Amino acid sequence: MADADPDPGRSVAAASDTCTEVIDRIGDAVITDREFLETVLTAALARGHVLLEDVPGTGKTLTALTFAQALGLEFSRIQFTPDLLPNDITGSHVFNEATGEFEFTEGPVFANVVLADEINRAPPKTQAALLEAMDEGQVTVDGTTRDLPDPFLVIATQNPVEQEGTFELPEAQRDRFMVKSSIGYPEREGELELIERRSQRDTKMPSVEPVLETAGVRRLQNVPERITMAREVREYLVDLARATRADDRVDIGISPRGIQRYYEAARARAAIEGREYVAPDDVKRIAVPVMQHRLVLTTDAQIEGVDGATVVRDVLERVEVPAVEPSR
Repeated sequence: MADADPDPGRSVAAASDTCTEVIDRIGDAVITDREFLETVLTAALARGHVLLEDVPGTGKTLTALTFAQALGLEFSRIQFTPDLLPNDITGSHVFNEATGEFEFTEGPVFANVVLADEINRAPPKTQAALLEAMDEGQVTVDGTTRDLPDPFLVIATQNPVEQEGTFELPEAQRDRFMVKSSIGYPEREGELELIERRSQRDTKMPSVEPVLETAGVRRLQNVPERITMAREVREYLVDLARATRADDRVDIGISPRGIQRYYEAARARAAIEGREYVAPDDVKRIAVPVMQHRLVLTTDAQIEGVDGATVVRDVLERVEVPAVEPSR
């Protein structure tokens, strides 16, 4: 176990130091942008889930695994395929010949960090099996409801290139993800460093030492609840979200639930920065990851190649940033 603060929830400063150490550990194993790692950690702190859209081979599985390792959490991976059934995710009752009774066998969703790999390759019924788990932290099998581990984080991936034989996530399911992001290709120096790191170890898959353990993650997740947000910043956040609904390129803008998730993510972002209040910059930095996948664009906008991120960036340019005293 690392020499991190034994109680990361003791103060906002302690939480920020712990978050920095977690990101540093993950950065030792994954070649990616620090802002991306902070976005994923923001969702974890805010008890949200993550949707990663990337081409194969960019390190999505490694990122999810090392996040679990750095946080000291149990990890599982579900490979979504067209023949995957809901019970393959949640678990099922299996007959035990020794006892003569049916016993419940937990599915891979019973882990702290679940990687739902290529989620858009499974049919809607199987995708929907994750909905209750993501929203309620529980699953119902054969009429019996069972709680999932706490904390519980789903990191789902989808390939934006190969669309043949896939099932696009419906709007209701996309809204369950607090943030959507992508790792992207590393810079040239990053790819050279990737080769250098590989040459210095004997295994293909690097691992990291845990910074926390399960109880410590729970305490860390309580810290954003103590972060304040001034009235002017709340109005700014709401105005940004409402502005997406007024954009001519958008059929459906951010929902009230989306605004709540935006608020929670902004507070988590402030905690990572070590501040006891949310600054307008926190609201701006998390805007694209929180809102881009929640927008339903018009047909004309899609034909013109407009995406949700473009709309959100335009909204950020249009809505005036409030002047807030640093002490707030």
